[in-house]
Amino acid sequence: VWWQLPFFRTTEPLTRAADAATGQAYAITGDAYARVMTCNVYKGRADAQAIVDAVRDERVEVLALQETTDAFVAALEDAGIGDYLPYSKVASSDGVYGNGLWSATPLVGPANDDVNSSASFMPGGTVSFAGGAKIRFVSVHTTAPVPGYWGQWRRALDELGAMKAHTDTRYVFMGDFNATYDHAPFRDFLGDRFRDGARMAGRGFTFTWPADRGLLPPRFAGIDHVVVDQGIVAGRFKVLPIAGSDHAALLATLAVE
Repeated sequence: VWWQLPFFRTTEPLTRAADAATGQAYAITGDAYARVMTCNVYKGRADAQAIVDAVRDERVEVLALQETTDAFVAALEDAGIGDYLPYSKVASSDGVYGNGLWSATPLVGPANDDVNSSASFMPGGTVSFAGGAKIRFVSVHTTAPVPGYWGQWRRALDELGAMKAHTDTRYVFMGDFNATYDHAPFRDFLGDRFRDGARMAGRGFTFTWPADRGLLPPRFAGIDHVVVDQGIVAGRFKVLPIAGSDHAALLATLAVE
């Protein structure tokens, strides 16, 4: 009870203004709020139309995807992602599978890899919010902790942890961390600066994996996260199955102070 209770208790609830701003019939840009979404698209096997439909229905303003392929990105464009999120940055370290960011407003200073990661390119881009606030979004995908790759998995999380030294930038990390809050390397990455949005929101268990094995076993691992920097509040989390992917999508509302 002592360990799990914080996951069900909101520490910084969103205001009614955040609900009103993200509850319109269409995304409102230029304010202090944004609906965001992340999803591992399983080597490009996810239903691109389902991704675009979720972006439209949830009024998503920033989208992070992992394990994209050129064919999947083309399918995403054919499905109309540009109608909602016309600005993007996709990068691949091996020329086959990549990670990407899509935004309703311009991505300032887009980069192939903000983290200098040994796992995969983790592209970043800066989004402007009301009051001149500028938030750097990063699409995260670490090495999976499978036998033979434990060292690489730990190294990828340690590389993310090194981002705490960049004190001149405020970050939101979204993606497949291949780690839950129960993993010490993930908590080391958070440190006393970054916060796991789902835990902050008191959302409970945001289990996103595995999502392609039928009812048994059910999703049991919360390895996809929205991690926020100081001065950013996360809430209204939602787990949404996406056809074709072994991960469910994770959605959240952000309020930037």
